[in-house]
Amino acid sequence: MELEVAKTLGMALAVGLGVIGPGIGIGLIVGKALEAIGRNPEASGKITATMFIGIAFTEALAIFALVIAFIVKFV
Repeated sequence: MELEVAKTLGMALAVGLGVIGPGIGIGLIVGKALEAIGRNPEASGKITATMFIGIAFTEALAIFALVIAFIVKFV
Protein backbone atom coordinates (compact mmCIF):
# COMPACT_ATOMS: atom_id res chain seq x y z
CA MET A 1 0.00 0.00 0.00
CA GLU A 2 1.35 3.39 -0.93
CA LEU A 3 1.92 6.06 1.70
CA GLU A 4 -0.67 8.49 0.29
CA VAL A 5 -3.34 5.80 0.24
CA ALA A 6 -2.56 4.89 3.85
CA LYS A 7 -2.71 8.55 4.89
CA THR A 8 -6.04 9.05 3.15
CA LEU A 9 -7.45 5.90 4.73
CA GLY A 10 -6.16 7.01 8.14
CA MET A 11 -7.79 10.41 7.70
CA ALA A 12 -11.09 8.85 6.73
CA LEU A 13 -11.02 6.52 9.73
CA ALA A 14 -10.03 9.31 12.14
CA VAL A 15 -12.86 11.57 10.99
CA GLY A 16 -15.41 8.78 10.72
CA LEU A 17 -14.76 7.29 14.13
CA GLY A 18 -14.13 10.67 15.73
CA VAL A 19 -17.51 12.08 14.71
CA ILE A 20 -19.64 9.11 15.78
CA GLY A 21 -19.37 9.91 19.49
CA PRO A 22 -20.16 13.63 19.25
CA GLY A 23 -23.03 12.87 16.85
CA ILE A 24 -24.61 10.51 19.35
CA GLY A 25 -23.87 12.96 22.17
CA ILE A 26 -25.54 15.89 20.43
CA GLY A 27 -28.58 13.74 19.71
CA LEU A 28 -28.85 12.78 23.37
CA ILE A 29 -28.36 16.37 24.54
CA VAL A 30 -31.09 17.74 22.29
CA GLY A 31 -33.45 14.87 23.08
CA LYS A 32 -33.09 15.31 26.83
CA ALA A 33 -33.43 19.09 26.52
CA LEU A 34 -36.67 18.73 24.58
CA GLU A 35 -37.90 16.25 27.17
CA ALA A 36 -37.04 18.69 29.96
CA ILE A 37 -38.77 21.58 28.17
CA GLY A 38 -41.84 19.38 27.72
CA ARG A 39 -41.93 18.70 31.44
CA ASN A 40 -41.21 22.27 32.53
CA PRO A 41 -41.94 24.83 29.79
CA GLU A 42 -41.24 27.79 32.09
CA ALA A 43 -37.57 26.83 32.30
CA SER A 44 -37.08 26.64 28.54
CA GLY A 45 -34.72 29.65 28.48
CA LYS A 46 -32.26 28.15 30.95
CA ILE A 47 -32.54 24.70 29.41
CA THR A 48 -31.93 26.02 25.89
CA ALA A 49 -28.89 28.04 26.96
CA THR A 50 -27.41 25.04 28.76
CA MET A 51 -28.20 22.83 25.78
CA PHE A 52 -26.26 25.09 23.40
CA ILE A 53 -23.26 25.13 25.76
CA GLY A 54 -23.33 21.34 25.88
CA ILE A 55 -23.59 21.15 22.09
CA ALA A 56 -20.60 23.48 21.72
CA PHE A 57 -18.43 21.36 24.02
CA THR A 58 -19.51 18.17 22.30
CA GLU A 59 -18.90 19.64 18.86
CA ALA A 60 -15.39 20.61 19.96
CA LEU A 61 -14.57 16.90 20.17
CA ALA A 62 -15.55 16.47 16.53
CA ILE A 63 -13.36 19.43 15.59
CA PHE A 64 -10.44 17.84 17.46
CA ALA A 65 -10.99 14.64 15.48
CA LEU A 66 -10.93 16.67 12.25
CA VAL A 67 -7.69 18.39 13.26
CA ILE A 68 -6.07 15.04 14.08
CA ALA A 69 -7.26 13.70 10.73
CA PHE A 70 -5.60 16.60 8.90
CA ILE A 71 -2.41 16.02 10.87
CA VAL A 72 -2.47 12.37 9.83
CA LYS A 73 -3.07 13.31 6.20
CA PHE A 74 -0.55 16.12 5.73
CA VAL A 75 2.31 15.39 8.16
